[in-house]
Amino acid sequence: MAGSTHSVTNQPPPLVGYDVFTADRALTAAVQRHLDPELLDEARNELAALGRTSGSAQVQEWGAQANEHPPELRTHDRYGHRIDEVDFHPAWHRLLGKGVSAGLTAAWARPGGHVRRAAGFLVWTQVDAGNCCPLSMTHAAVPALRTDPGLAAEWEPRLTSTVYDRELRPAHLKAGALFGMGMTEKQGGSDVRANTTAATPLAEDGTYALTGHKWFCSAPMSDGFLVLAQAPEGLTCFLVPRVLEDGTRNVFMIQRLKDKLGNRSNASSEVEFDGTWARRVGEEGRGVRTIIEMVAATRLDCVLGSAGLMRQAVAQAIHHCTYREVFGDRLVDKPLMRNVLADLALESEAATTLALRLAAAYDDDGEQERALLRIAVPAAKYWVTKRCAPVAVEAAECLGGNGYVEESGLPRLVRESPLNSIWEGAGNVQALDVVRALQREPQALNAYLQEVGKARGADHRLDGAIKDLLTELADLEGIEGRARRLAERLALVLQGSLLVRYAPPEVADAFCAARLGGDGGAAFGTLPHSLDLASVVERARPVA
Repeated sequence: MAGSTHSVTNQPPPLVGYDVFTADRALTAAVQRHLDPELLDEARNELAALGRTSGSAQVQEWGAQANEHPPELRTHDRYGHRIDEVDFHPAWHRLLGKGVSAGLTAAWARPGGHVRRAAGFLVWTQVDAGNCCPLSMTHAAVPALRTDPGLAAEWEPRLTSTVYDRELRPAHLKAGALFGMGMTEKQGGSDVRANTTAATPLAEDGTYALTGHKWFCSAPMSDGFLVLAQAPEGLTCFLVPRVLEDGTRNVFMIQRLKDKLGNRSNASSEVEFDGTWARRVGEEGRGVRTIIEMVAATRLDCVLGSAGLMRQAVAQAIHHCTYREVFGDRLVDKPLMRNVLADLALESEAATTLALRLAAAYDDDGEQERALLRIAVPAAKYWVTKRCAPVAVEAAECLGGNGYVEESGLPRLVRESPLNSIWEGAGNVQALDVVRALQREPQALNAYLQEVGKARGADHRLDGAIKDLLTELADLEGIEGRARRLAERLALVLQGSLLVRYAPPEVADAFCAARLGGDGGAAFGTLPHSLDLASVVERARPVA
């Protein structure tokens, strides 16, 4: 029985029952910009359908359930047989099934596939980022497998399938398959060349027995894994199937699941190999070169994932402030809150615009675009993923105490927000990768400068930032110690150039003023008051 002391007023309605894709103006504009017009209607319809699914109350509830009931490890069955299985809540399987059916592993199989998939991935992240991990690795495994045409012919149709088959059985009996990855070990971390897992050749050509461990193996319920191990000729890439062709389980001992800060719905594990059967991918001794395209693809997904998390955080903050009244006015109309929301919206739109531009470069696949990716992906991975955590925290603050309560959904975004900066190579790894590209691949810098140069002359602050960047690039003395600063500037200038070319004037003006012109503070909500901040906020408002 309800109490009679008061009525609930001045509370916003839940942000559900809306199209997550169509309500995102920056994302819809990017899709229209980068897709062939002949593909646009079909892509919009697909993405809008995924957007409505993502924004539904039922699917949002599944995301909450999958995180409230994290996966559980079962090492043995009731009779004592080793099985090494991971049990997931039904909501996890529902989410993963919808992600697969939406084509989030099928980018390589259709025209404009990377832009379409990138937009879908950004939308789907806003439901639950955890299930996006196996979707990402499955998508990213394709270019690594293509180094071996035989393996690619066998596995690529399964990985790009839109059928989710959760059963553990031989892959050749399945209509669809998922992939995981195991690179890092206890003693090496990011230094994968320090791996100690040994690969001993077997009688059948190209097959090996692996003995060793992996400190981080994500999505251990997958059908196959790409791992690195030391073969006679050096570090080599291998495909480890979860179930062998005769139906027996491969030796894949899951020692424990990681107890993580966020990403709770997804299983990350420590695994041991003891005579584990594996197939070589690529040449012996060239494991890093073989798997590097997979790493690049997962790094772009980190950018997309962070952009998705930021978009959801900003959408929740603006939605709350649109309905909440304080001192006689809507909170969104208060000048200081409007400044905060506009600043957050700038960060979100810049991330989305950059991420979709990089996805478009994958679809183009020309020499110029590949060169751009070599420098732009690590720079974007470095910067965009680092901006995610402060955006999520500030968005939670916009809700006040309500944003600190689990029911609001903001705490889950806050816990998830640092993940993409840490996984697939943390900040220093990305910054040093940028430095290597500058030192070894002059065509990468040329491609970058040509890209940002397309906006020269349109904004004096962008022009000044490009000039300063060129000055910094001209002095490579002690560049390693400046690598983070350089990666940041490369990302910001690229974001600024894209917004100047494509975003509404009020968005580009505010970004260039605050991020390139030095007319913004260290905290959100410090934009110049003379800017058209109301238009920036309105553009980012989710229309339920």
